[in-house]
Amino acid sequence: MKASVVLRPGAAKRLIAKGVATIPAVRNAMKNGTIVITLGTTNAFVAEELLGEPIDRGAFAAGFIDDRFNVNARLGEMGEIVIRNGERTEIDVQDLLDSLTAGDVIIKGGNAIDPWGGVGVLMASRTAGTAGRYCSIALARGLEVVIPISLQKAVHTSVNDLARELGSDRIDLCMGLPSGMHPLVGRVVTEIDALESLYPVQVMQIASGGAGKGAGSVSLLITGQEKYVRAVFDMVQGLSGEQDTSLQGEA
Repeated sequence: MKASVVLRPGAAKRLIAKGVATIPAVRNAMKNGTIVITLGTTNAFVAEELLGEPIDRGAFAAGFIDDRFNVNARLGEMGEIVIRNGERTEIDVQDLLDSLTAGDVIIKGGNAIDPWGGVGVLMASRTAGTAGRYCSIALARGLEVVIPISLQKAVHTSVNDLARELGSDRIDLCMGLPSGMHPLVGRVVTEIDALESLYPVQVMQIASGGAGKGAGSVSLLITGQEKYVRAVFDMVQGLSGEQDTSLQGEA
């Protein structure tokens, strides 16, 4: 059986968050480890799934793109969310960095996913922001990095090529804040990955974007046994009222 579905941005992010929650490394760290959820609009949904409660999504974002490369006017109201042994924890950043070890999980969103599955995150900060803070430590110590990202952010150029070309000091003209790009290494979770982890189906992307209510949407083709395809269809319909995060920029 086949079904086609449209996921608006809020629904797509909620679905991705549900997929992240199924990852064995995440489930293990929820019981016996530390999870660091860095700022981001998709990561806000991940935090809600893992905590089982709503958060202030409007404050849980750093940079974003609207009509320019922008920064959240509420940046600084919230920091990364740290979950230790299943409980939300307040901890000094340096103490957190010193304590992270294999088995812990960093959840870091991205801005671009290329045709080869490479993901990059834009960096307006001259000190590389959370990418600079956590990604090298994760690679050095063997932490799991989980990268939730919507297929809405698909690009047609290699992320590695973009990283070599970008850089805040290389941009002569910019609508908003000039940025560099940091390639991310880790487990990528898109809408496709989420659905295929939740149900025994095969998923292909049909289209990205749309008009009106469909702006920023992702359209997918679901293939599999009837009972599973119907279950996916019903689940996606159930997410249709999920609202995306509203942000105000200050760039």
